[in-house]
Amino acid sequence: MYNFDIYTIGVYASTEDSFFRKLIQNNIDTFCDIRQRRGVRGSQYSYVNSLYLQNKLKEIGINYIYAKELAPTNEIREKQHIEDALKGIQKKNRRELSIAFRRAYKDLILNDFDFTFLLYTLQRLSCKKVAFFCVEENPFACHRSLVATELHNKYNLKLRYL
Repeated sequence: MYNFDIYTIGVYASTEDSFFRKLIQNNIDTFCDIRQRRGVRGSQYSYVNSLYLQNKLKEIGINYIYAKELAPTNEIREKQHIEDALKGIQKKNRRELSIAFRRAYKDLILNDFDFTFLLYTLQRLSCKKVAFFCVEENPFACHRSLVATELHNKYNLKLRYL
């Protein structure tokens, strides 16, 4: 029914050049930002702060969509912070999401999210390749992998991690 592929992309451990090159080389035509806050502290990743990012994507011909409803709430994020602290892991070094985070995210976000509207919007834009974005380098340490897996499982969309 839906004729596009989904990708995920993070920003940590990239440069501005490598980040945008991945999008261009993979022919991404739509970028879906699913962060709670659309900014990153410090200058190292300033190219993914909202205004700069949107302007750059427009310049290279990629649609931008912000789906804040897919961002984890502070309550859900706290579950992961607790698990990271118990394991002595920094966010940028995390390899996977905790069971508590995954369960809460599914119960509080994915189960209630209107994927039909999002998919309709993507279809209306004539998308072929959509990248879901958050900051973590490893997709399995980020909620974007949960979103992408849900889309893959429910709608049989092809899935690839950048």
